[in-house]
Amino acid sequence: PIPVALDKEAWGFDHGSWGVLIKMYPDADIPMVQLSVDSTKPAAWHYEMGRRLATLRDEGIMLVASGNVVHNLRTARWHGESTPYAWAESFNDYVKANLTWQGPVEQHPLVNYLQHEGGSLSNPTPEHFLPLLYVLGAWDGAEPMTIPVEGMEMGSISMLSVQVG
Repeated sequence: PIPVALDKEAWGFDHGSWGVLIKMYPDADIPMVQLSVDSTKPAAWHYEMGRRLATLRDEGIMLVASGNVVHNLRTARWHGESTPYAWAESFNDYVKANLTWQGPVEQHPLVNYLQHEGGSLSNPTPEHFLPLLYVLGAWDGAEPMTIPVEGMEMGSISMLSVQVG
């Protein structure tokens, strides 16, 4: 029950879509729709959007949200030392500790991620963090949630992956 429009001017699937799905479906044998993240909306809006999208799962549609919970290219260690920055590791741990938090949306620690001391440094722009909120919004609160992949790259990029179900 939300307005959706087809953008015929877009350049196709971006790296956040094809870069993930090509590993999962190398034959590109599944239909796919890519949604744009509206970074002008507050974090709670994205979480609520995940709740709305959750009904698609009942129809057998897989929701994939791609991003990085820590994504600061300005501080990335491109060569040599790759030890995670303390603020990046702290924020990544904060995310992991709060994945299964349940309570009012407006109090959710990850909806309020910028209140963490490393939140704004870990995410100088929101578009890499916000996809996680779609997944958390689509979670029914009872399904198992796992972390199949984790780690930090170049000191300030989290490879944390969250799987629901």
